[in-house]
Amino acid sequence: MTKVKDLHRGWMKNPKYKAEYETLGKEFQLVRTLIEARTRAGLSQTQLARRMKTSQSYVARLESGQVKPSTAALERLAKATGSRLKITFEPADAR
Repeated sequence: MTKVKDLHRGWMKNPKYKAEYETLGKEFQLVRTLIEARTRAGLSQTQLARRMKTSQSYVARLESGQVKPSTAALERLAKATGSRLKITFEPADAR
């Protein structure tokens, strides 16, 4: 039986696959950051939604990566979690 990690290793040799995978990695990082802010504040999705004046389902979609948040939504999330929003631009070749 072939393991997924072995398939992934082979697929990463394909430039198109690798580029798409790396793009998703950036989206997953945003999702992880949103979840970390909520859990650090000790909030459930429902509690966060109330503080943001939105629905729990919207928070769930944010945390699953189904929707891309606007800057206004990120600002509301930061305020609701007692965090400071910081958006940066880095050179494309920086890793």
